[in-house]
Amino acid sequence: MTFQYFMYALVPVADAVMLVALNQDAMSSVSLSAQVSFVRDLFLFAITAGASMLAAQYWGKGDIASIEKLLGYIYKLALPIALVFFALTLIVPGAVIRIFTDEPEIVRYGISYLRVVSFSCVLMSLASIELSIMKNIGQVKEATVISIIMVLTNVGLNAVFIYGLLGLPQMETAGAALATTISALVGYLLCVFVRLKRKVLRFKISSIFSTPKEITSIYRKHTFPVLLNQLTWGIGFTMISVIMGHLGSDAIAANSIVAVVKDLISCFCFALSTAGSILVGNELGAGRLDEARVCGRKVVRLAIVSGAVAGLVILALSPLIVSAVNLTDQAKDYLFWMLVMCVYYMVGRSINGNVITGIFTAGGDTKFGFICDTITMWGFIVPVGALAAFVFELPVLAVFFILNLDEIVKLPAVYIHYKKYKWVRNLVD
Repeated sequence: MTFQYFMYALVPVADAVMLVALNQDAMSSVSLSAQVSFVRDLFLFAITAGASMLAAQYWGKGDIASIEKLLGYIYKLALPIALVFFALTLIVPGAVIRIFTDEPEIVRYGISYLRVVSFSCVLMSLASIELSIMKNIGQVKEATVISIIMVLTNVGLNAVFIYGLLGLPQMETAGAALATTISALVGYLLCVFVRLKRKVLRFKISSIFSTPKEITSIYRKHTFPVLLNQLTWGIGFTMISVIMGHLGSDAIAANSIVAVVKDLISCFCFALSTAGSILVGNELGAGRLDEARVCGRKVVRLAIVSGAVAGLVILALSPLIVSAVNLTDQAKDYLFWMLVMCVYYMVGRSINGNVITGIFTAGGDTKFGFICDTITMWGFIVPVGALAAFVFELPVLAVFFILNLDEIVKLPAVYIHYKKYKWVRNLVD
């Protein structure tokens, strides 16, 4: 599963490397445009996290019929959201990208990217739904292979479309968007193929329109707090990009590279979170509460180690990364010091991600994350960061430092809540 997340993280790396070779603004535009997909994925993650929470416990219980009905229900929830984002990015891409920056050249590239990538909104949502269920019904290997194929398709087509290889026209940012769309289609078709071939689940279209109340009630009860948590944290996180996006093209470019590096290096932290959630959920669903507590303790220890390792890896690679990218001297200076600041951020990100979205979610303890992220993001990070950037006009690096304190600020509260063990409970009996 770690390898699967690593492969996913390679996609924005490939985009950044290939586009920065064209120019700095092209790379920055795709990075900012990707925030739209990020907001869409907040909804999708909440929907699939709720599904994973129940699917893991149903699988541990041996209740296949409920998983089949659950699959139809999450299709019903996810499709309308995907269609809204499809319409926004296709019809008004200019208005969307201007939320994040007012740099004219970046806006121009962003419009080109969003119009084409709009078609991936529905396809990527469908693929994510299928993959989330596969991981919880003993098909992690198949899900990993599909993810790898999606990534390799994306990276390969990136090179062809961005640079105009094989006799095709050079499409620049639109080429990156087209590669993303095609890879999403390939991924979804492969998911459907595996489901039909393995015959573990018998998905029926009718399950989209009719789901038993016992499933919908427990799903809504535990998923709604996850959705609120994701939106609270995610929109706050997006506001960080909005703030950085109005500090000049050099700040945008440096922050774009940093975001890619953080995602790439921390992929094994996220894999640990997903795996931990599944393992803890399986133990809880089987009624082995003591084993679930022990499993959770191991996940926390691994999260601390993986976060520290991730931070040190970024620190060690920072000189190489700075020398490898084609940025202005000012952007390179920003980039180096931003990477140094990532060390403390990665430790907090790993611990909080594994505990809140992994362990707590597995046991249906979802309200805490919402409260914690609301206070952290909207009570401190966003307002203080905005004041630092636009009122006090602090230097770019000082603003970046403030905007990346969120994971550290909430660590004490997360640890205290973890020790209360409210997450140790069976949801399906």
